[in-house]
Amino acid sequence: MSFSVLIPARLASSRLPNKPLADLHGQPMVVRVAERARLSQAQQVVVAADDPAIVQACHKAHVQCILTDPGHRSGSDRLAQACEMLGLSGNDIVVNVQGDEPLIDPRLIDAVASLLVSRPDCSMSTAAHPIETGQDFLNPNIVKVVTDARQTALYFSRAPIPFGRDVAPSDWWLQSGCELPGPLRHVGIYGYRASFLRQFPTLEPAPLEQLECLEQLRALWHGHRIAVHLTHEAPGPGVDTPADLEHARQMFRPPG
Repeated sequence: MSFSVLIPARLASSRLPNKPLADLHGQPMVVRVAERARLSQAQQVVVAADDPAIVQACHKAHVQCILTDPGHRSGSDRLAQACEMLGLSGNDIVVNVQGDEPLIDPRLIDAVASLLVSRPDCSMSTAAHPIETGQDFLNPNIVKVVTDARQTALYFSRAPIPFGRDVAPSDWWLQSGCELPGPLRHVGIYGYRASFLRQFPTLEPAPLEQLECLEQLRALWHGHRIAVHLTHEAPGPGVDTPADLEHARQMFRPPG
């Protein structure tokens, strides 16, 4: 299996300024993400940055990094340009690892890439794991995904789906004797075929994408399939706020 990991990194962040460069045990956070990604089976790990400061920090740590257009509206737009700059095309597999996931499991990266290789009918792959509490099920900041029998995504939503019409409790799937499949939390990691990733920014934004603020709905809207890897291990927490950063510092163990 041959694939590349691309890590989009944007310097501006409203909740955590200069987030990619935040110190995490002596290295910028984006470098720590790249170090984790290097533990996967990826043939190359490349940071796609929007600012020369990120490029400089990565090169200092011997992490491959390219400078992309700072005007990109989304991470997928940035990665589409990165594919062009790196000469990736056709069925080349690209895994998008977010630049604020320093605790990501390298095995999850491999699983998402492997799934897309085995599903030629899909343009993308992603991951999900079982939701364990009713509070998470009702939380609009936690994205849910519903799949078909082959674990292909049917829909992503911030709403509590699937909705149990005849089961009142919010944690109905945890009730004694329940044999129904429980809800799934979407994990924000994506595998793409490079040809589709380069096409994606040219697709018209979907009404459902704009309503839910979930970019992956654009792919479904235009008829593309997304394969979903199911894992029973919750991913490491991402970093969006100063409190998240402190939590990551407590959990992170530097390599070596």
